[in-house]
Amino acid sequence: MNSYESTHIERLTDALTELNSSEELGKLARLTGSRVPTRKADLADHIARYLAGDGLRKAYDSLGELERAAIAEVVHSETDTFDAERFLAKYGSGPTQEPDELDDPSSFQRQPALLDMFLIGRNRLMPREIKRRLKKLVPAPAAVTLRTIPRPAESYPRPDRSGEAEPEAIPVCVHLSEHRAQRELPAVLRLIDSQKITVGSKTLRPSKATIDAVSAVLDGDDFYRNDRPAHKYYDPNPGAIRAYSWPIILHAAELARLSGNRLELTVEGRNALSSPPGEVMRRVWERWISASELDELSRIECVKGQTGKGGRSLTSTIERRKALQNALALCPTDEWIEIDELVRFMRASGIDATVTKNAWELYIGHREYGSLGYSGGAEVLDRGYLKAFLLEYAATMGLIDVALIPPADTRQEIDRLWGVDELPYFSRYDGLVAIRINQFGAYCLGKSTQYCSPMDEAERFIRVLPNRDVVTGTAISTADRLALDRYFEPESDMVWRIDAEKLLSLVEAGGTIEQVREYLLAHSETSLPQTVTQLLDDVEERSRRVSDDGVARLIECDDATLASLIAHDAHTRRHCMLAGSRHLVVPRRSEAAFKRGLKKVGFIVRSTADA
Repeated sequence: MNSYESTHIERLTDALTELNSSEELGKLARLTGSRVPTRKADLADHIARYLAGDGLRKAYDSLGELERAAIAEVVHSETDTFDAERFLAKYGSGPTQEPDELDDPSSFQRQPALLDMFLIGRNRLMPREIKRRLKKLVPAPAAVTLRTIPRPAESYPRPDRSGEAEPEAIPVCVHLSEHRAQRELPAVLRLIDSQKITVGSKTLRPSKATIDAVSAVLDGDDFYRNDRPAHKYYDPNPGAIRAYSWPIILHAAELARLSGNRLELTVEGRNALSSPPGEVMRRVWERWISASELDELSRIECVKGQTGKGGRSLTSTIERRKALQNALALCPTDEWIEIDELVRFMRASGIDATVTKNAWELYIGHREYGSLGYSGGAEVLDRGYLKAFLLEYAATMGLIDVALIPPADTRQEIDRLWGVDELPYFSRYDGLVAIRINQFGAYCLGKSTQYCSPMDEAERFIRVLPNRDVVTGTAISTADRLALDRYFEPESDMVWRIDAEKLLSLVEAGGTIEQVREYLLAHSETSLPQTVTQLLDDVEERSRRVSDDGVARLIECDDATLASLIAHDAHTRRHCMLAGSRHLVVPRRSEAAFKRGLKKVGFIVRSTADA
């Protein structure tokens, strides 16, 4: 057995001999305070006898508080090895008070401590027999705590690069997402219904025109404004975030499907337009979590190697999302949490949302010098992904409120990396400093079983007049304006006319009169006038009377007699019909059968190329 790959060993003596050198065992044996043997096997037996019977309890009781906590973490876990990083995140210190280089079990300068009889070797493994005995003696470790704050700081100091005594303060901007997301959902669905959303047929990334169109219907500005850069080679603007993610979210949630490079609403997407936004958004969140079409890591563009060999080392997008969803479910509702504290809490809780199994395959600038495998690189990558998940998706869908500063003002997080001198930031999400799970987030995360949104009750803001005018008396939402423009003919800013030709065009484009009727009934202050009801019924009935029966060929005959013969012959009459005196119509689905029957009659269809 390779001792460095050991994950569990049954007997204490086996662990001592396999995971320690003779010199290390000798130093450890001297801690017993009695005369020690010289042979390696005898040294292991000597330590085992020291811990036999009541010796185990005496040795445990003589340990310090953090050392006992380290033992408790292993005894009451599913693994047999000590997780130093998780322990440090939970307790703020290692189990001993020695300097770091001496506390490292792989350091040759380090002097053994009594703790090394419990957590053995460089990988600090606890033998199964000791673990079973300790489980009767050692209480379960304390639960991980999460520190919250009443509100985000009003500002953060700008990183001091000029030696100024008092660096400039950066104001913090707070975005409340819960109701805003539920207002934006129908607006983006209306855009898709208007065929104004295009994405890459393979990448699913929205086009610039789409981002501009979605930006125009957002409830307020995106998370950051797009200011004009001071230098053409250095643009600190993070660009679109909500406007970018909405089309991706709705496609992943199966409310929209791809038709060429354009999104169109599915049946469920159309139904969502008349459903309570809160319930729709919950389903959207659940489906997005389990969708694998697009990895949000790809939005951290400075990280190269995400395809090919580097891509094969990436962890599952779905598993990462579920791990972060579990982390959010452990957070309290309506309390602010700083990102640094959330990262610490996740490590201490053992929540693994690691982005890659091999950070050496990912890099910035240069594959060799800029590899993220160097110290600190993987940590920056995982933190960047966490912020992308939170800001571009969880906040866009309304589960969390966020506190932001401009991402370019957080460069101290990446200054230790190679090749970042010319970058304004590591990712456009770097400015996320704190989050808060809101009531809708608690509902989506399973922390509460009920949710009542003021958005779920349709607002009645229109009057439908007998002359077929639709009138609004107040300012309306972008989603409602898009709906009114799609269904009716605009007359002015507050008046639309119900027009039969416009309704027929709607049905021709894939809409239904039932959608129009439901919209009017849901938002009208009064019942619909008879003239309007009659018009809707009439247009609906007319839209069904003429139908497309498919593509057909028009066959021309030399004279009317021949056309009549073919149309009535037993071999061909089931596959064609007369059109005028000399023409036959043959549906495409019957074309082959018609040609076979025509040969039996004694004719063929002459190609125009043969003329």
